[in-house]
Amino acid sequence: MNNCGISRWDDPAEINARLRALTGQPIWEVTDDYYNNVVLKYYDEKCKASRAVYEESKNYIPGGVQHNLAFNKPFPMCMARAEGAYLYDKDGNRYIDFLQAGGPTILGSNYPAVREKVVELLNECGPVTGLLHESELMIAREINRHMPNVEMFRMLGSGTEAVMASLRIARIATGKKHVIKIGGAYHGWSDQMVYGLKIPGSRALLESHGIPGGAFELTDEVRPNDLEMLEAMLKRNKLTGGTAAVIVEPVGPESGTRPVAKDYNAGVRSLCDRYGALFIFDEVVTGFRVALGGAQSYFGVVPDLTVFGKIVAGGYPAAGGVGGKREYAQLMAAGLATGKHRAYVGGTLAANPLSCLAGYTTIREIERTNACEVAGKMGDRLCDGLKALLDKYGLPFVAYNQGSIVHLECTGAMSFDFSSMNFAKSALGLLKHKKMMYTRKDSMERMGAAYMANGIVTLAGSRLYTSLADTPEVIDDALNRFEEVFRHVARTKKGK
Repeated sequence: MNNCGISRWDDPAEINARLRALTGQPIWEVTDDYYNNVVLKYYDEKCKASRAVYEESKNYIPGGVQHNLAFNKPFPMCMARAEGAYLYDKDGNRYIDFLQAGGPTILGSNYPAVREKVVELLNECGPVTGLLHESELMIAREINRHMPNVEMFRMLGSGTEAVMASLRIARIATGKKHVIKIGGAYHGWSDQMVYGLKIPGSRALLESHGIPGGAFELTDEVRPNDLEMLEAMLKRNKLTGGTAAVIVEPVGPESGTRPVAKDYNAGVRSLCDRYGALFIFDEVVTGFRVALGGAQSYFGVVPDLTVFGKIVAGGYPAAGGVGGKREYAQLMAAGLATGKHRAYVGGTLAANPLSCLAGYTTIREIERTNACEVAGKMGDRLCDGLKALLDKYGLPFVAYNQGSIVHLECTGAMSFDFSSMNFAKSALGLLKHKKMMYTRKDSMERMGAAYMANGIVTLAGSRLYTSLADTPEVIDDALNRFEEVFRHVARTKKGK
């Protein structure tokens, strides 16, 4: 397969067994002595400008940051420059960037060829006109060239908006009501999708504050990698309006934090066909990252609809969209009211020339540079190096990857599962373990702070994205920095 970034697919049963072993023992983390005298000292002495910005931001911004990914222990770093594999904070400190804006910049940050096209466009046209621009056609045609299943594409402002549109399309197309998601998966923050986030079986118990309970009446969740439970839910829903769609993150919930079997998506496709539900691939992270043709090309599965985000604008704003089979995608045709049933979608800045051209140029550059394969190989190198270090220091941490998406689970904070068809049983299990989960989350963030103090930016201390900008030298430098952290990790009495 050309431009594919996944060279191997680990057995999810083996990974999950190691994760259960991790959560079955007390927490391992950097020692208090190292954290207090080395990690916190770094932030106190070398990150004064970041702290100053954060302290003032708290007066004007709820929580002091505008994005959920930005908050890190002991306080958020204020970044001033991004270039390739590196970020530079306001104090001038340099970091190896494995966050990559949450995953979209597989070419590396602030990629020159994309930036040049954007600057040229701004000089000629400006970022938005409110009318048709040729770049809208260019990106839709380019996506179809690499993902033939996406026969038509509508660009929107974010992955959240794209998911909302896909669910409307599914209900119109099928005439059915329910939507099934996989427990723990993230599909944006719309009311009906803030359900079962992070922890399978949590349903509306963790993150759904401020959302009326009725918003979840037609949303169901099932256990990751469990086709039997999915079919049971599809059968149950036949009695109450049927299932309009099953939506999945194809490598597993939370970008593969809960990995699935390689044939899982094919199994879901078969069940959707059997019960008349649309199959939606959420490729917000995986599209043009795990392969130029997305996860759907890697798994050889044809979804009915595909959700895009992040990378579809090459790291620039207004990154999202939904596409798929013509018969479904055309149900959101733009224009004034026609009297026909269609999925109403909008957004003044959706599909603006800047985002469309940036996305088109990014996809062309991914193809030209073979970025998915290069980044995937660096993901393999990073993951293998981490495994070797864990063995060297006798640590129970779990490392695995899906190409350029690398997971390093140090506490197992995201590894709990309370999935059940019985709501009361799930709620009881969740409440019983809630304190332990938050203790492990706090420890995960503490490890993330230690990585940052050693010049490595991660996603919450547990996920890392490699890019075209990563070279063997960059990866080996990062592994030396990880080793410095691992040297100071010890078993604690926390987390039991």
